[in-house]
This record gives sequence, structure tokens and C-alpha cells, in this order.
Amino acid sequence: MSGDQNLLEVTNLAVRFTLGTTALAGGGKRYVNAVDGVSLSIPKGETLGLVGESGCGKSTTARAIAQLIKPFSGSVRLKGQELTTLGKVELVAARRHLQLVFQDPFASLNPRMSCGGIIAEPLRIYSHKGIIPMNSKEIVDRTIQLMDRVGLSPSFRNRFPHEFSGGQRQRIGIARALALNPELILCDEPVSALDVSIQAQILNLFRDLQDELGLSYLFIAHDLAVIEYISTRVAVMYLGRIVENSLSAELYLHPLHPYTQALLSSVPIPDPAIERARKRVRMEGDVPSLTQADQGCPFHDRCPGRMARCRTERPKLREASPGHEVACFLYHN
Repeated sequence: MSGDQNLLEVTNLAVRFTLGTTALAGGGKRYVNAVDGVSLSIPKGETLGLVGESGCGKSTTARAIAQLIKPFSGSVRLKGQELTTLGKVELVAARRHLQLVFQDPFASLNPRMSCGGIIAEPLRIYSHKGIIPMNSKEIVDRTIQLMDRVGLSPSFRNRFPHEFSGGQRQRIGIARALALNPELILCDEPVSALDVSIQAQILNLFRDLQDELGLSYLFIAHDLAVIEYISTRVAVMYLGRIVENSLSAELYLHPLHPYTQALLSSVPIPDPAIERARKRVRMEGDVPSLTQADQGCPFHDRCPGRMARCRTERPKLREASPGHEVACFLYHN
């Protein structure tokens, strides 16, 4: 899909954190490359699932896209507008189209604000700045409408976060994200802290909102079943890099990268006979340090199909079949 058809276009995004100086002569700075050259795109009305181990850079990527963390380099274009070069005032206006739903529904809500106040806060801020002019009655009406849409009784408007269950608190977070009518929502593991039955309700709410409002999502999760259910496309991340990117159905049926194969083989199958008979792909070795020099494929020490060139050359993300990209020398012929 061409760039002008994509709501979000991220190119070579990199985020670097400074660890301090080395003890060697010269005392050069040490860095952690938390996100290392990530490129992805999200068309209107679609969901990109982002999956990978803890610490691989998924949440950092989402925060860098929203400019909550300033990228070291790269481009983030939302509706054709470059976000990385915007000033503070322009960035506030642009963020109207991009909102976040966080992992912990309790930590992301102000415990001293009521449910209605939390949902109405974006409306008051943008009304005060003159971006979305609304009077007090319109803000209250919009708040009640949002509560009803996410399955919360408007009578709960004056209750505080500690008076709600985890699922209800996450609904408050979703209502707050919807307040400004965004086109893209970055969902940072929004169901991982919830019970399984509540997870299903929240996932169905996300899908209903997408169908009703034409929303696009970047959906981060550890649970591969959640990613399969919610996503149009799936991007697999390892040590700050995208190693595979494909349509969801294609990736789950035909995973190419050894890391993706290992992730999928670790998911238990409810049929005991199939579970006993299937062959698992096991990862050996340790995860390399993010402070190591950028040499070779970051997965080569743990890969069962590694070759000599994997230690010295870094594979690029290339198309192995139509719409299916993989960063692995096994598919670069």
C-alpha cells in the first residue's frame, strides 16, 4: 500500500538511551538502542499487532510514535504530517488524531479525579486551547455519551478510580482516548492486566469501536492469541527491530523467521494429542545485550538455522512472498 493511503507511516525509527560513559580511555558514552530502525505503516481502519518478548522495544516504539519519547532519528508521519519536527503547540494539535490506551488501567488514571473528570479532561484542555471549542454543557453531554458507548453507566460519573473493577477502569481509559475523536489509537498491552473473561469483553469493544468509528490501532500484546484475534497485520519485534511483517492469517499459518516460529511453537494447543505430537522450535543461548556493537543478525546466537554470514551481516527486511516481509538470510535468495 502506498504511503499516501496509510494513516501512519513510520520510517527508520530509532530511540537511543544514554547509560553513561565507559571506563576506557577517552570515556566515550554508552548507549542502549531500544528501537533500532523500525519501519511500519498502518492504513485507515486496520490494526497492526506488534508482538515480541518483554524488553524488545514495543512500548518504546509506541511512545516514540506519540512523541512522548523523542526519537534519536527516523520519521513519523501521521496523516502525511511529520511529527518529529513539530513544535510544542503544533504537536498538541496533531495529537488530537492520535491517542493512547495504557497497560495498567489503575496507574494510568488520576486517583484524585472522578470518572467524569478523567474522561472530560482532554475536552477541557483542547477547548481551553481553542482547538475544539466546547462549552461546559457540551463537555458534560459528550462525557455521558462516551461512558454509555464503552459500557459504563453515566450514574458512575462522580465515582473515583478505586471504586471500579479493572475492566471498568480500562473502559474509562478507552473513553478518555475516544474523547477527541482520534483516528489512531496506540494500545500498549491494554488487556494484559485483566482477567481472561474481561479481556474478551474489552477486545470485542475495541473491534466494535473500530467498525463503528473507522479507527486504526497499533495493538501491542504478549498474548499471541490476542494478536491473532484483533490484528489485520502482525509485526514481530526482536531487540528493537522488526524481523517479520505479514497479514495475520499468513503469519500464523506460515511463519518464516526462526524467532517467529519459536514464539508460535511455545503457545500450547488445547488438544493433548496434537500437543504431544508436534515438534517445538526451541531457542538456545542468551539474549544479547543491547549495548553490544551492531554486528550481524541479533538473533544469530539463538537461531537453529544460523549461517556464517549471520555473525557479520545484518539481514534487511525484505519481501519473501507478496505482502510477507522477513529479515532473515534464509529467504534472501
